[in-house]
Parts: sequence; structure tokens; C-alpha cells
Amino acid sequence: MIAYLKGKVLSKIGVGLILEVNGVGYKVAVPSGLLLSAKIGQEAEFYIHSYIREDQFSLYGFLTAAELQLFEFLISVSGVGPKMALSILSATSVDHVKSAIASGEIAMFTKVSGVGRKTAERLIVELREKIGDGTFGEINLKTSKELAESLDALVALGYSQNEAREALRKVPKEVVDSGQIIRAALRTLGGR
Repeated sequence: MIAYLKGKVLSKIGVGLILEVNGVGYKVAVPSGLLLSAKIGQEAEFYIHSYIREDQFSLYGFLTAAELQLFEFLISVSGVGPKMALSILSATSVDHVKSAIASGEIAMFTKVSGVGRKTAERLIVELREKIGDGTFGEINLKTSKELAESLDALVALGYSQNEAREALRKVPKEVVDSGQIIRAALRTLGGR
């Protein structure tokens, strides 16, 4: 079972990349924000989930152990496969997903392509106990709503979902007011 890989990014393909480790190329599917930030020719390291089925062997890579753990929680839910779980993690941050589960925020999940209302409800019901009570470090339930509002505002200003998400990931966690979050994200995006 492969649990961790460190090597050079050879190329980007579809929803993943080819990572060369000691002369062997591994195809690793990663969240879209990570795919956008990966640089060809540079070294990268990933926590890996090896997905093995009778007709399939796929690798899914994440920057942090927390992302990997959440991915594994998501795929433990009936009807949620690795592609859907990766789409959810591509849509927003780990903290936002955890907060959405804790607060029962169905809309956050139904915004993701392929996730219907019943699947979103199942995710929330089955993962609420595994995730905890909604307090995740400096992120709280109010922040989840603020981040969603900020994402919508940035998209309304003409930025793509991926650009907006990437900028929001770089906003310091102590910034919780949606106006301040948007201003910080715009500075990251090059706007003033």
C-alpha cells in the first residue's frame, strides 16, 4: 500500500499529475487547487490514498494528513466514490467541509457537480460524529458561512471558482469578517 510519495512533477494530465519517484512515474489524482499550484519540474510530496478495486488501482494525493483523512471519511459514506470525494475537496477547504458537516450545511455539498440532496444529507448524517462538534482549530461555524459568502462575491466579481478558492485558502484564519476576507483575497489575486 502506497501512503506517501515525494518526487518531481513531470506533467499534468486531466485531474492529476505524473510524479517521478526514483525513475518510476506515478499518476496521482489531486484536488484542483493543488493541481493548479503544482509546477512542472519541481519537487512535490503527497500523502497518498491507494484506491484498489478488481479492475482499478488509483492513487489520490493530498498535501496534508488532514486532507487525506477527510478524503477517507468521505469515501466511507455509501454512494460516495473517490472521484466525488475529490470533487468535494476541490470545491473548498478541509475546514469548510468539516464546518458544513457539523452545521448541516447541505447547500455547500449540492454546489459540487454530481452531489445531490440525498447524498449531501447522507454525508452530513454519517460523518457528523466522525468529524466532531464543529470546532476545528480557529475555524468555527460562522466562518464557514463567511467563506461561502466571500467565494460567491469573488465569483460575482469575475474570478473563476478555482481562482477564488485558491485566494481564500491564503487568507489568514484569524480574518473572519466577510468584507475583510474578500479584501484579503483580492490582495492575493492582485486587486486592490
